[in-house]
Amino acid sequence: MPTSLISGLPEIGRGSLRYMVGELIYAFRVMRLPLLDAGGAPIGKIDDIVVVPGRATEAPKVLGFVATSQRRSIFVSASRIASLDNSGARLKSWDVDLNPFRPREGERLLGREILDQKVGDETVSDVALALHSGRAPGWHLTKVRLAKRSLLNPRPSYRLVDWEHTAHLFAPATATAAEAARLRDMHPSDVAAVIRALPLDQRRLVASAMDDERLADLLEELPEDEQLRLIEGLDMERLTNVFEEMEFDDLADLLAQMPGEQRSRVLDAMDDDDAETMRQLLSHAEGTAGSLMTPDIIVLSPDATVADALARIREPEILVSIAAQVFVAHAPHYPPTGTYLGVVHFQRLLRESPNMPLGQCVEMESTISPTMTEQEVAERLASYNLLAVAVCDPNNRLLGAITVDDVLDRALPANWRRRPTAGAAS
Repeated sequence: MPTSLISGLPEIGRGSLRYMVGELIYAFRVMRLPLLDAGGAPIGKIDDIVVVPGRATEAPKVLGFVATSQRRSIFVSASRIASLDNSGARLKSWDVDLNPFRPREGERLLGREILDQKVGDETVSDVALALHSGRAPGWHLTKVRLAKRSLLNPRPSYRLVDWEHTAHLFAPATATAAEAARLRDMHPSDVAAVIRALPLDQRRLVASAMDDERLADLLEELPEDEQLRLIEGLDMERLTNVFEEMEFDDLADLLAQMPGEQRSRVLDAMDDDDAETMRQLLSHAEGTAGSLMTPDIIVLSPDATVADALARIREPEILVSIAAQVFVAHAPHYPPTGTYLGVVHFQRLLRESPNMPLGQCVEMESTISPTMTEQEVAERLASYNLLAVAVCDPNNRLLGAITVDDVLDRALPANWRRRPTAGAAS
C-alpha cells in the first residue's frame, strides 16, 4: 500500500492527494519529488522549500519551492501547486517561470539554511508543514523534528517540537524583513495605506523585501503616479516578474503612464504573448470600454461541461468578479476568441447537471463594443445588475470583459485611493 506524504498515512482511495487542512507534510520528503506540469509530465525536481516569517506570533509561511528545470534553478509559488503526492508536485497551469531563483531579504531555505542547524545539543533533522485556513491561508511551518546523539548511544534519538521551540531560526534578520512579514497577510488595500504613510526610501526597501505576488497586489492598490515612484530602481528582471503577477487591466493602466522608451523596454522584456496582449489593450483610447476590459477571463467551448466550468471557477487565484460567470465561445478560447455564444452564470451552473454541455445552458446577454464610453459601460452594468459584461468586436469575437470593480475604480474620485482605510492599522 502506498504511503502519503502527509503524516505517513496510507493513501486509500485518494488518487492525487489534495491538501488537507491540519495534516503534516515533511520537508525532507518533499525536497526529493519531481515537479510535474498540469498534465502530470515531469519537468523538473524540487530542491528546496522557501519560507518567510509570519506575522507576530504566527508560524513561518511557505512561500514556494526551489526547483531545477531545464538545468535552471527556478522558483515555483506555493499557490501554483495543484496537488502533492508521492508522484510529485503538480502545477495548476502549463505556465512555468524559468527566470533564475534569487532569494530575497527575510526568506529562508529549509534545506540549505534550517536542516542540520544546532538547537542546544540537538540538531534539526526535519520540518513538518501543515495547510492552514482562515486569516493566513496556505502552508505554514508547524513542527520541527530534533535529533540528539550521544557517545553512549550512537543511534540518534528524535523528538517532535512545536515550531516556537526554534523560532529564532526563522526570525526576521532586519527591521525591513520584519515589516514585510507584518504586511504579508493583510488585505492589499490596507498594505497600500501602510506603505503610503512611510517615507519614499523606506517604501522602496519594504517593497524590495516583498515577494512578486505581494508587490503586484500592492501596486494594484496604488495610484499610477505612486506606482511609478515605488518601482523606480527595480531591475528589469524583477520588474517583469512583478508585472506578470498583475491583472492585465491594472498593468495596462500602469504602462500607459510610463515614458514611451521605458514602456517599450518593459514590453520587449515580457513574455511574447503577454506583451502582445498588453499592446492590444494599450491601443484602445483612454475612457473607452477597451481601456477598461481584461482578457484574463474564463472562456470555454460549448462542448465543455458544467463540471468543467465549476472546476475552473474554483481556482483560488481567480477574482470573484471573474469567477461569477463563464463565457462560451468557439475556439480559440483566449481573446480574441472564435464566435462568441454567450455566458453561463455561476448560479445556473449550480442548478444544472455536472454532465450538461455549456452550449445547452448558455444565455445570450447584450455585449458592448470596445469603443463604448465608460459612462455607457457603467449604465449597462447597472441596468442589468451584472458583475461583468462581455466586450466583442464587430465580428462577434470576444475580446475580454469589464467587471464592476473596474468601473467603480473609474467612477470614484481620482484621489480615493489616497484616503486612509479603516483596517490599515491592524
